[in-house]
Amino acid sequence: MDGNIWVTPNTHVKLLNKHVVLDLIRFTPGGVSRVDLSRQLGLTRAAVTSIINDLVDEGLVREAETRYSGGRRPIVLEVAPDKGYVLGVDLGATHLYVCLSDYSANIIQEREMEIDINEGPIVCLSLVDSLVQQVLEATGFEFSDIAAVGIGLPGPVIIEKGTVSMPPIMPGWNNFPIRETLQQKWECPVLVNNDAELGALGEWAYGAGRGEKNLAYIKVGTGIGAGLIFESKIYHGTTGSAGEIGHITINENGPKCSCGNSGCLEAFAGGKAIASRAQEELRKGRRSQLVGLGDLYQISAKDVIKAAKRGDLLSQQIITETGSYLGIAIAGLVNLFNPSIVIIGGGISSSGDLLLDPIREAVANRSLYAAGNVVRISAALLGKRSTVMGAVTQALSYALHKSGKWNQNYIY
Repeated sequence: MDGNIWVTPNTHVKLLNKHVVLDLIRFTPGGVSRVDLSRQLGLTRAAVTSIINDLVDEGLVREAETRYSGGRRPIVLEVAPDKGYVLGVDLGATHLYVCLSDYSANIIQEREMEIDINEGPIVCLSLVDSLVQQVLEATGFEFSDIAAVGIGLPGPVIIEKGTVSMPPIMPGWNNFPIRETLQQKWECPVLVNNDAELGALGEWAYGAGRGEKNLAYIKVGTGIGAGLIFESKIYHGTTGSAGEIGHITINENGPKCSCGNSGCLEAFAGGKAIASRAQEELRKGRRSQLVGLGDLYQISAKDVIKAAKRGDLLSQQIITETGSYLGIAIAGLVNLFNPSIVIIGGGISSSGDLLLDPIREAVANRSLYAAGNVVRISAALLGKRSTVMGAVTQALSYALHKSGKWNQNYIY
C-alpha cells in the first residue's frame, strides 16, 4: 500500500474491506488464505468469502496452491496476472529503464538505455516515449492494453501536479508538466513520483523490505536520495521533498554541491564526487588500474567501482570513504526515524560490502544503541530494478483499486 488511496465518508464498509483484502493478497509474503484474512481483519469466514467471491467474479483474484513440502497444500489467494498490464519507468540522471508487467508484477518485457537528464524534459521525455514504444512493440501490446504507467524521477515531485520542484540535478525541469505531457501522448493514466521513494516501495513490496513496516531506501547514484516508509506508507512530506538526504551538510567547508550549498553528502559521496576524487588522486601521481583507461577526465564512478572489484587499492579506498560518509548521514537518519532496515540501492551500491561495511561501521558507532542495535543495513534485493518495480507497484495500485464498480467512491 502506498497511502494514496483514501476512503470517502459515504463509502460502505464492505467496499473498504475489499480494498484492504486486495492489498493483503498482493503484499503478504508467501500468500494469504481465507482463514488468514478472517483472522487478520476480525471478520467472519462468511464475510471474507463474500468479499473474495466478488473479487473472483471480477477476475481480479484467483486461488492458487502454495509450494508445500508435505501434507495437504494450503490454498492461498493471488491477484490474477492476466487481468491487465502496467508499465514502470525509472528515469534517472544517466539511465532510463522501462518494463512491462502483468497484474501480479511479473516482468514481461524490459529495456534500458543511457541518457543525460541535463538535456531537459523535451529530449528526455521523447526518449522515454521511444523506449516505451519499443517495449510495447516487442510484446505486441498497444496503449489501449495498459491500465496505468508509473514513473520515477530523480528530484522532489509534487504528486498532485505531476511535476518536479526545483530539482538540484534536473536543470530545465522545474514545474514542467511531466504527467500531463505523457498522458496526452499516451492517453493513459500516468503516476509520477520520486525515484528513491519508488525504490523504497519496490523493496517493501517485492525485495529486501518485505514484511517491514518502517524502512529507509537510500539511492546512491549521480545524486543521493532516500525513500522513507512509515507504518507501511510512503512519507512524501509537505511539498514532496522528504528524504533529500543527499543535501544534509556533512562538512560546511566541503566541496560545492549541485544544490548550491557546500559540504552536502552528495558532494562527498555521489557519483560525480567519486569520479572527481579518483581524478584528483591520479593527478597527484597515485598508482592505479584507472590510469590505463585513457583520458582521466572521462573516468566515471562506474570505472572506480569496477576497478575496486578487481582489487585496485585506490578505488577501494575511495569506495570505503564513500561508505563512511554515507554511514554518518544514515546514522542520523536511524536516530531520527528508527527504521528496522536501511536498504542501499542505486548504481554505487553494486560495490557490495566494500560500500556496505563502512556504512554499517559508521551507523554502529554513531547511532544511539536503542536504534542502531536493531537496524539492519542491506543491499537492495531487486538491484537496479528497485525503482522500476516501485513504479510498477504504484501503477498496479491505481489499476487494481480503480477497476470495477466497487471502487467508485475511492479517489487516488
